[in-house]
Amino acid sequence: MKLKDLFNETTAALLGNKVRSGLTVLGIVIGIASVIAMISIGNGASSSIQANIQSLGSNLLIVTPAAARVIGSGPSAGRGSAQSLTVADATAIASQVANVVGVASEVSTREQVVAGANNTNTTIDGTDPSYTSVRNLTIANGSFFTDAEASSLAQVAVLGPTTASDLFGTADPVGQTITIQGVAFTVIGVAAAKGGTGFNNVDDRIYIPLRDAQVFMTGNQYVNDINIEAASAGAMQQVQNDATALLLQRHNISNPANADFSIINQADILSTASSITGTLTILLASVAGISLLVGGIGIMNMMLTTVTERTREIGLRKAIGAKKKDIHMQFLMESILLTFVGGVIGIVLGCAIALIISAIGVMHAAISVFSIVLAFGVCALIGIIFGYYPARRAANLNPIEALRYE
Repeated sequence: MKLKDLFNETTAALLGNKVRSGLTVLGIVIGIASVIAMISIGNGASSSIQANIQSLGSNLLIVTPAAARVIGSGPSAGRGSAQSLTVADATAIASQVANVVGVASEVSTREQVVAGANNTNTTIDGTDPSYTSVRNLTIANGSFFTDAEASSLAQVAVLGPTTASDLFGTADPVGQTITIQGVAFTVIGVAAAKGGTGFNNVDDRIYIPLRDAQVFMTGNQYVNDINIEAASAGAMQQVQNDATALLLQRHNISNPANADFSIINQADILSTASSITGTLTILLASVAGISLLVGGIGIMNMMLTTVTERTREIGLRKAIGAKKKDIHMQFLMESILLTFVGGVIGIVLGCAIALIISAIGVMHAAISVFSIVLAFGVCALIGIIFGYYPARRAANLNPIEALRYE
């Protein structure tokens, strides 16, 4: 049988019962669209999380305080509330650890901020001028405070874009005055937007010199964390090891298990986040894949029904000389054509769903070539696997018994 004749017969057979063929195709469309949409959502979530982590800084290590542990206490006992790090520790790391590009100490507290008739509750970050390079902070308007301002206890502040909008609306905040705990600060700059939500929104905060935060906010010489920028990704582990050894020595701790600090490696965070989002993507695709399995079963059911309905036709074809392989190929072609049409429509629909989700801002969905190739591959497999048995059954029918079938 020529390929053109095979295609024409297959098309005519499927169009002979449009409703049944359409409903069968619909199962494949839903399955393929679901797989592409779910993979796109998973990829988008993964890229968003990685972008948020990378926006914290390049080759970043963060030293945080932790309570000295004793027998019976967990590995994170007291972490977050302890006071064990000082500016002197940061200075020592900057001067004594190799492959360190920059170091920025940080003190964070949450305060009510007043500007004229407006006020907001936001995070106050006391830090060093080097913070902009270490944490990839860009100034959109005005400037960040200088070393001279930081060392002279100058009461200056840089606003995050969200905070600037809350306090000043659309007006230019540079040169305006804000009040934090009764202390007046002059706004000298506004940071560029990075994006974020909740209490850890980097756009909803105010940056002031470290000494100002220690004098006016916390009243002590301790810092909440020390940000370290390594020279390269390959040097991060060496910097982490050397910084750990240096701080253990400075804090007179002989047993590393009793360290009163911990060091968070950005590369480890990225690796963990990638692993989690990768597992999530596989889970989402697997759940969506169930609908593909259901669609495949629908195709098999339709083809078996078709074989039963066309038994006399199959017997007549064999009686006039149709070979077993011709019958087999005809019904297999019908199954493959159904899945191909459903797959094409499903791919278009899945991409459209992903684009709509991104456009309306629900979440970021990233369409990948892999998901489209996977969809085509799955379509082909479904057509062959679920169409093979009905096609084989049709091809093996005895022509005499088929002609007698009522």
